[in-house]
Amino acid sequence: MSHRMTTIAGRLLAALATLGLALSLAGCGVNNVPTLEEQAKARWSEVQNQYQRRADLIPNLVETVKGFARQEEKVLTEVVEARAKATQVTIDASKLTDPEAVKKFQDAQAQLSGALGRLLAVSENYPDLKSNQNFLALQSQLEGTENRITVARRDYIQAVQAYNTELRTIPGKWIAGWLYPEAKPMATFETTPENQATPKVTF
Repeated sequence: MSHRMTTIAGRLLAALATLGLALSLAGCGVNNVPTLEEQAKARWSEVQNQYQRRADLIPNLVETVKGFARQEEKVLTEVVEARAKATQVTIDASKLTDPEAVKKFQDAQAQLSGALGRLLAVSENYPDLKSNQNFLALQSQLEGTENRITVARRDYIQAVQAYNTELRTIPGKWIAGWLYPEAKPMATFETTPENQATPKVTF
């Protein structure tokens, strides 16, 4: 066999070995870390979208309640201020590895949930408000949004759990160490069971 043919054969064998290694790595989950990370980030985007949807409903809700219960100024102000704070606290997907940032977001949303609950409770004292078509429509939209928030939050928690588990177990831990050293565990929601329940907004 000539030197040229030996060189070609050697290169071909090296290429086949590289291909075999690539297929072997793919088979053992080499792409799991970035795939699960992107899935968790996508779930986070949905969490923020649903919280923003809720925030967008609140101005109309406040104005409707104000039309029937202007004397409830303290409660109305609390909702407006809590909404302003909640919409200012956002987290870029790259900051999901920071538990303090996630907690700050969660606390702001929880404060808004509390203020919103107090606002909705006010309607009990105003029969005309409870029967107002605009209020009933907003109430229905809010209920649907709260359900979507619960689902989005649950999906995010599950996605983060899958991603974090991949980083902490073998072979994911090894693969992350070799190929994705920048990959860090993501923070998740830390809430009591009662806080994870969908708030009741129907009367």
